[in-house]
Amino acid sequence: MRQFFWKYLLLAALLAMPVFGHLNTLPIRLWDESRLALNAYEMLRNGDYLVTHYKGEPDMWSTKPPLMIWLQVLSMKVLGVNELAIRLPSALAAFFTCLGLLLFSQRYLRSFWFGFIAVFILITSPGYVSIHGIRTGDYDALLTLFTTLSGLFCFLWSERPQARWLYLSALTLALAVLTKSIAGILFLPAMLVWLLLRHKLIFLLKSRHFYGSLTLFILLTGSYYLLREMANPGYLAAVWENELGGRYLNVVEEHKGDFWYYLRNFWNFRMNYWILLVPVGLLTGLYSKEKRLRHLTQFSGLMALSFLLIISAGQTKLKWYDLPLYPFMALLATVFVHYWFRYLKQLDWARQTLRKNVMPFLYLFLLGFLPYTHILQKTYLPRETTAENENLYALSNYLRGALKGEHKLNGQYLLYTDYKAHLLFYLKLLHERGVEIDFKGPKDLKAGDIVSATQNRDKKYIEEHYDYKLLHQQGHLKTYKIYGPKKQTNY
Repeated sequence: MRQFFWKYLLLAALLAMPVFGHLNTLPIRLWDESRLALNAYEMLRNGDYLVTHYKGEPDMWSTKPPLMIWLQVLSMKVLGVNELAIRLPSALAAFFTCLGLLLFSQRYLRSFWFGFIAVFILITSPGYVSIHGIRTGDYDALLTLFTTLSGLFCFLWSERPQARWLYLSALTLALAVLTKSIAGILFLPAMLVWLLLRHKLIFLLKSRHFYGSLTLFILLTGSYYLLREMANPGYLAAVWENELGGRYLNVVEEHKGDFWYYLRNFWNFRMNYWILLVPVGLLTGLYSKEKRLRHLTQFSGLMALSFLLIISAGQTKLKWYDLPLYPFMALLATVFVHYWFRYLKQLDWARQTLRKNVMPFLYLFLLGFLPYTHILQKTYLPRETTAENENLYALSNYLRGALKGEHKLNGQYLLYTDYKAHLLFYLKLLHERGVEIDFKGPKDLKAGDIVSATQNRDKKYIEEHYDYKLLHQQGHLKTYKIYGPKKQTNY
């Protein structure tokens, strides 16, 4: 019993910081996280749980189904409106992904340590434990949970066709679609090919449970899209433009890259500690004498390769599109690592010479020390990594300081001329507290205005066009008191 307890306690301790540690340290991030945070905030306040809103209007730019937003609303009801509430659903999704890998390994391979290693590799992969990964309130960690579970349930059904695995696969596939639309079914081609290779596809099509699970999938996904279109006409057209033909077939918002974009990222920084073990694990598993391990390797390799080819062929490239790959790549790398772990456990001389055979655990420690140290540094003290980010989030931190009572901003203005969803989130919270603060354009400033700016072009415009007094400066942020337009000097 004691041995059972310490293994799980060790895994929980290793998980704690990369998954849950200091989630509220950094301000809300630009683009998806800030958009979702505002969608969730407006849903919390207006009570419309069907149509997501942005600035009081139906959001026709971010058109994903709202499962993630529903979870964020629930989180805000429990924790209040803050960064932790926005990010906790992603962290919990990562935790349940790890739990899923562990339970799968124990059930299918009858090995705790295989699952332990897979989870460890997953939570020490920099691309997975990242901004726009499991550390922020984006879609992708939740999507990865459901695509992983759907794939593993499908695999279990192929090994032993029990109806429950089929229904669970359909359910989690539907939840993946309700998280991130079309991205939720990008593993489906690989799953169908696997069933064909295992001579299970015809059997599936003849099963009444297939049609029951298909009905479940259609009811869950189709009902949302239909109800949303009825409540928000034009929604389906926006989905087609934003998520289907437009984004995959064309470069959107200059997010472009060549076919090797994702592979390069894996090698350079997304999975740099483990990437070489993925093909080695694939070869190890393919030549394994254990049928179960061989089948799992084949399935994981097919899933990873298929998904990678699909996203690599897409015209719009964003580094976090690779997130659903990590659990299957972790399983492949684990095949190799676990092979040597088990080999070391079986060394006769070590068992006879040492009181306890510590060799396999020393091996895991040496192999995992550097990756875990890197992830620990990244998550224990998260910070802006570049001067550009410090500039980008200087106003966010200034507004957060006002929310904490560090300074008063009542009656002041902000000058920020780019997309500003990350600032609007904090502005709404300040407005709730009765603070009168808003944005102004650089040409609209008047005598007596107090305005804060961080962007170099905005600060330059103020200093070239207005008489002013600098009231405050902190890093990239400057706060000015405007006396009026500069008087033109005639020569």
